[in-house]
Amino acid sequence: METDHKEMEVINRRSINIKDLVIRLLALALTLVAAVVLGVDKQNTTVAITLVPSLPPVNLPVTAKWTHLSAFVYLVIANAIAFSYAATSLILTVVTRGKSKLVTLITTILDLVMVALLFSAIGATGSVGLIGYKGNSHVKWDKVCNVFDTFCYRVTVSLLISFAASVAYIVLIVIAFLNLYKKY
Repeated sequence: METDHKEMEVINRRSINIKDLVIRLLALALTLVAAVVLGVDKQNTTVAITLVPSLPPVNLPVTAKWTHLSAFVYLVIANAIAFSYAATSLILTVVTRGKSKLVTLITTILDLVMVALLFSAIGATGSVGLIGYKGNSHVKWDKVCNVFDTFCYRVTVSLLISFAASVAYIVLIVIAFLNLYKKY
């Protein structure tokens, strides 16, 4: 009977919440991919501009790059921050094996912060992206996604991956609350 107790104790010391670990790995991967997809996004094209109606149009080379709009920069930085946090929280979770209440509390609070950070970046980028897709006739802004289709596609992909990462952080928060509920 005594050996069973010792075996059980060793198993409990080694146990890590696998769901938490897998979802943190998922959040780590998603935030990295979202930052990279948008961080390398660039498209060059030529646009014909008519300066004077009686003359032929002038072809101008133009470039769309993620650094040209602050909302896109914000999304890349937010994903980089969330990635760094995911790596740090993953290490802390493995090292403490989920047994430290203080680490669990801090990571849960920071998971909430990551959700807020990612949602704010997604909202900012989504609003700018929508203007790029549809334009805004009230302020005479033309749509640009018909010219920079590949660029806009990659922005959309990065937005969707960022949203999936924020959902992963929400799931981590739910898991933390369910674990708290089990203890009472």
